[in-house]
Amino acid sequence: MHTDIATYNHKLSGEPKEICEMLAQHIDANLEGAESKVWHGAPVWFLEENPVAGYAVLKDAVQLLFWSGQSFDEDGLEAEGAFKAAQKRYTSKDEINTTDLKRWLHKAADIQWDYKNIVKRKGELIRLK
Repeated sequence: MHTDIATYNHKLSGEPKEICEMLAQHIDANLEGAESKVWHGAPVWFLEENPVAGYAVLKDAVQLLFWSGQSFDEDGLEAEGAFKAAQKRYTSKDEINTTDLKRWLHKAADIQWDYKNIVKRKGELIRLK
């Protein structure tokens, strides 16, 4: 785990800390070749400099985000934002279905939209995979 992400998780307490530590462990284990860092204040994993998965502590939950998640065709994920992102929110680590999480992470590697160049393309997303 990247040291900045470990530091991010270490500063947390209670249920959010347990959720984040569990998510980080599973993301690291299932996104082969991904680079990770704290980006815009939250842990994010990248494949070839393209953000694919991350999480953030919100006021009432921990948000797991997949940048291309709307293309996964998964009932367990909800659309988030104006582009192709999808999320799952957790209030307890017991809510994390590791089978679903593993499947979503594999889809995150296989299904990607080009967020890396979204500014250069003036908001237009192009599917990479």
